[in-house]
Amino acid sequence: MKCKKKKKKKHNAEVIGRRRLWLELEFVRLLLQYLGTGPVLETPSLWLPVTQELSFQKFLEQSDFLEELKYDFNEKAELRHTETQRPFVFNYYKNVLERNSKRYQALGHLLAQYIYELLEKVCKLQKVYIPPEADKEPRSFFFMSEKALLTSHRSILLVLLQDHGVFRAGQWSQQAIIHHGLQHGSQIPCIQMALQAHYDVIVLNPNDNFVDLKMEKEWKGLLTQNIGSSSLKMVQAENVLSLQQPLQYIPKRCSNTPEEHMAYIWDYFISKTESKDVAFIVHGYGGLVFMDLLVRRKWEVMNKVYAVALIDSDHHVGHQLGSDVQLLAWIKHHCREWVTSPKPLDKPAATVLKKEFPIVSAGTEEHNLAPSSSLQSIFKYLKKALKAKTTINFSRVPVVTRSSTKRKQSA
Repeated sequence: MKCKKKKKKKHNAEVIGRRRLWLELEFVRLLLQYLGTGPVLETPSLWLPVTQELSFQKFLEQSDFLEELKYDFNEKAELRHTETQRPFVFNYYKNVLERNSKRYQALGHLLAQYIYELLEKVCKLQKVYIPPEADKEPRSFFFMSEKALLTSHRSILLVLLQDHGVFRAGQWSQQAIIHHGLQHGSQIPCIQMALQAHYDVIVLNPNDNFVDLKMEKEWKGLLTQNIGSSSLKMVQAENVLSLQQPLQYIPKRCSNTPEEHMAYIWDYFISKTESKDVAFIVHGYGGLVFMDLLVRRKWEVMNKVYAVALIDSDHHVGHQLGSDVQLLAWIKHHCREWVTSPKPLDKPAATVLKKEFPIVSAGTEEHNLAPSSSLQSIFKYLKKALKAKTTINFSRVPVVTRSSTKRKQSA
């Protein structure tokens, strides 16, 4: 009993020490920001101490893969083996590709569910199912901050749009999470920075497009109590529907593709926020999806979105925007892209194929690490772009001059 009490006291002291360090660093960072001098300091994330209580290992204990996946996130948010402290090893079953692949897929599925929990319990975001009325069929969802849709709450609304792949909401890259940690692969650091800056946030889920019945059977029983009651109800609904549906895939209405998912959330949520200045951070295929939205909802997007930060984007201006002069002029003044490059962060990196708007280096040559390496620079850009927007609005007010006064008097 005494040993347990000592460990608990030591753990509490460590948590208090980390929080005190964060407060000190945050004070220095805000002071430097107020004075306009000094570098932007990277501060420890507030959610790191919380993950010790909501640990990934506890999540795994409810699954059928506890013996095969003895992993948890350490204090640096890196995925490590609980016994050896080594990084993730794919070749667990010596040279048996199928079994190793299935184990890797299981890890990815568990990570998706775990990050959903972090978004809700740590970032305090709300899970919103779409379409709302379709409660008896498979449907997708996204996450948003509490006041994201309140028209009375004027603030910046930041929308996160990820790359195309197997990963879900809250992730920039599943591979980066596994090999580099939550700080680099998840969207949580970005969300925390946004919330600390008093932004509202919408986290899209563009890759959640259908129910794979074959995979649903394999995942059945994989998770129990830790998914949460709302997610369990959805899984149960999908399983009931799968008994009546002979097809392997069941598309999710209003979210069959990333483009449809984006358009639906724009039409029914983002476009309704009249008092918000909207900004996007998009990665990879997310850039193509945003350009698709820009073409489909041209005037709405041009009037509502003040800045778009693209990260190593897959868009194609020529194919998507064509020769539309208005769209080309808009992206020139409202978009900026960070691309993978051997050059230092923020150094110009335009190419012959990409030169429609400012393009700079992301400070890394790895696509999966580009979001985390350029994050600080992106938030500086969003802040600067908002100031420029305010300045433009003020500059439209007619300025009274001597010559204009004389013209009025002579008239």
